[in-house]
Amino acid sequence: MKNNVYTVGQVNAYIAKMLKTDFFLQRIYIKGEVSNCKYHTSGHIYFTVKDEKAQIAAVMFKGARSGLKFDMKDGDKVVVLGSVEVYEGSGRYQLYAKEIKPGGAGDLFLEYERLKKELEEMGMFAAEYKRRIPFYSAKIGVVTAPTGAAIQDIRNITHRRNPYAQLVLYPALVQGEGAIESVARGIKTLDDYGVDVMIVGRGGGSIEDLWAFNSEEVARAIFNARTPIISAVGHETDTTIADFVADLRAPTPSAAAELAVCDVREVMSKIGDFAWRLENHMRTKIDRERQKAENYLLRLKTLSPTGRLNEKKQKSAELERRLEEVMQRRLTDVRAKTVLFAQRLEGVSPLKHLTSGYTYVTDENGKNVKSAAALSKGDRITLRFIDGEADATVSGSNIRG
Repeated sequence: MKNNVYTVGQVNAYIAKMLKTDFFLQRIYIKGEVSNCKYHTSGHIYFTVKDEKAQIAAVMFKGARSGLKFDMKDGDKVVVLGSVEVYEGSGRYQLYAKEIKPGGAGDLFLEYERLKKELEEMGMFAAEYKRRIPFYSAKIGVVTAPTGAAIQDIRNITHRRNPYAQLVLYPALVQGEGAIESVARGIKTLDDYGVDVMIVGRGGGSIEDLWAFNSEEVARAIFNARTPIISAVGHETDTTIADFVADLRAPTPSAAAELAVCDVREVMSKIGDFAWRLENHMRTKIDRERQKAENYLLRLKTLSPTGRLNEKKQKSAELERRLEEVMQRRLTDVRAKTVLFAQRLEGVSPLKHLTSGYTYVTDENGKNVKSAAALSKGDRITLRFIDGEADATVSGSNIRG
């Protein structure tokens, strides 16, 4: 018995835990009429949601106030997104509101959630299908209303960032009857025309105003386009299905222009920096290659046939000079020896003796007669003097014993 007795706090804590683990109650849409609506000085909003059969207490804390985009008051028909939880201190359960939509938009919001879930399950939001936005786009397509702040913001920012870029506008209906078909047709037309990037969007508004960008037809047109698409629908707090399907989401049309159009001044600055770096690199490379060429030229001069031939010529000239010097010395030596031999020969020359009164005697055959014993009486001889010669006949000889 004792084990089955619990305190009030335990029971409330148990109930609170049960509700927190119930997925259905953690994200639930409840529609009804607002009553007892009070805006507290703390920033919280306390109210009751009721219908003809029941009511539930609700609170929207200050941190969730961004989910309320209209002035809610008693009697308003609303659709509240939130979680049902128990406040353990009082044991009362209540609805903790995260988003509150006007009751007229409730059905549209539920359709939005259904379509969003369906397309997500089909993979149309998957990152692998997202295309890269070109860095430099010369031709930018825009699908939006031809009048209004959106196109003016896009024009102004495009001209400021890159006055050379071309804007191609498809004037589409962006709300009301025919808007879905007009936006989808604009996307296909510009995709077939051929632009570098496309901006699809409009300014902010209610869920009814933005409904064309929550349609399946527009979502499929974005998904099937070959051109990268930036969605720019509403303000930062407005998120449409087009935002999920597009390749890139911009919070506003102005931000889309910033993303689609590069700043030409930054590009020119980068080009100038690249040009300087390229010139410096090329100058360094040219100097290095010139030095290498000079080294190769020096080696070529050393190894070329002309260089070697000149070297051989130089060596030949040197050898010729040395040979000439040697020959000159040899001639000088020979001349000196010749003079010496001539002097010695002169000392034994018959002519020198002839000048002293001696004669040179030859027989009739021209052979030198050196002895009187070689002559006989009657032999014919020739006597050669310094100034001529005379023929004689031996009449006799006197030989010394």
